[in-house]
Amino acid sequence: MSPAGGVARERGFAHALLDAAAATPEGLIGRDGAAPVRRFAVYRNNVTVGLIDALATRFPVVRAIVGEACFTGLARGYARANPPRSPLMHLYGASFPTFLAEAVGLEELDYLPDVSRLESARVHAYHAADATPLDVSAFAALDPGVLGDLRLSLHPSLTLVRSHHPVATIWAMNAGAIPLEPIGDWRGEDVAVVRPRLEVEVLPLSPGAATFLDALDRGVAFADAAVEGVEATGGPVPHDALVGLARLVQAGLVVGLTQGVTP
Repeated sequence: MSPAGGVARERGFAHALLDAAAATPEGLIGRDGAAPVRRFAVYRNNVTVGLIDALATRFPVVRAIVGEACFTGLARGYARANPPRSPLMHLYGASFPTFLAEAVGLEELDYLPDVSRLESARVHAYHAADATPLDVSAFAALDPGVLGDLRLSLHPSLTLVRSHHPVATIWAMNAGAIPLEPIGDWRGEDVAVVRPRLEVEVLPLSPGAATFLDALDRGVAFADAAVEGVEATGGPVPHDALVGLARLVQAGLVVGLTQGVTP
């Protein structure tokens, strides 16, 4: 068989695995010499169930919100349209938030894609590389006059999730972290999802803080990043940037720093 023929057969096999209406792939022969239609159907179902289980593991709060039956239907549709691209199953479902945003019938749950982004960020944080946060002592001899030129390296597990919905509150209620009750103040929430030490943390951010952290993550100098954060809220320029730096260090978000280096 030519290489092109082998690739075509592999693609046909992969397609048949995720399409219940597809015929048994050509070339499969059972013990009786006939195509193993029933056995392949069982195998196909096991593959689909495995992908649904992988999504359920990654997005338990989404499943809790929509219910088991609805989630299974959504996950099945996603699995058929999005086969795995990696053998690492904890990576599967990276585009599930986009899929949810485009899914028909979920219009009233317009916060659901952001909840799924938060859950995906938690999985990323759990599997991200370890890094030792800088201790406060690293800044003990730091001249406040050079603070503005510092560029901070943030923890590799960090993901910013920004939402027009109270995404952290919704997630926490449905994850069992806080009581489930009506949300009276429906406003957007920004969070930092990070694993600075052993446990994955979801840290609420004050207005402008997400913009500030995003700028730092892009390599913007500390002073300029602070200005971006302030401009995002329309508030006054903070007179003591050391306070903001201390909070980042205490939260374990900073793993390195450089001074006067242009990205």
